[in-house]
Amino acid sequence: MLRARMQRFEHALREKGLKSTAQRDDIAKTFFSADTHYSVEELYNAVRRVNPRVGYATVYRTLKLLKECGLAAERHFDDGQARYEPTEETAQHHDHIICERCGKIVEFNSEELERQQERIARFLGFVVSHHRMELYGICSDCREGRRAAAKPARRRGIQRV
Repeated sequence: MLRARMQRFEHALREKGLKSTAQRDDIAKTFFSADTHYSVEELYNAVRRVNPRVGYATVYRTLKLLKECGLAAERHFDDGQARYEPTEETAQHHDHIICERCGKIVEFNSEELERQQERIARFLGFVVSHHRMELYGICSDCREGRRAAAKPARRRGIQRV
């Protein structure tokens, strides 16, 4: 998947008349490889572990470029920071649940939930063009005072994305 994402990025750079540079590539690889929703600061810190010569402004501009090219989506959760996640050409809609203590963000989708939202919209006389759902709470790791790997969620039509 990383290879396909990098190819899309390189194609987008060529379309914009921009060159592929080692720093842009390091930023894109770090961004596309992670299973997280990065803020600019978090991505900067992660990229600096790979390439200490990458500057904050370069990370910011590259994220902006990824967004303009449709390769990254900007999200705003309750922490007040813009966060970014990779987008896919064939990505399915997903929602987010966010831990208010540790900040863990889990993507999920539920066909049952999507159907219920459509029923509510029809009942109220609306046709939904788009939506986003963010649920906030305390994850099981924080409630139990531990930081363990996330367990797969696959219950009653709910699945992690």
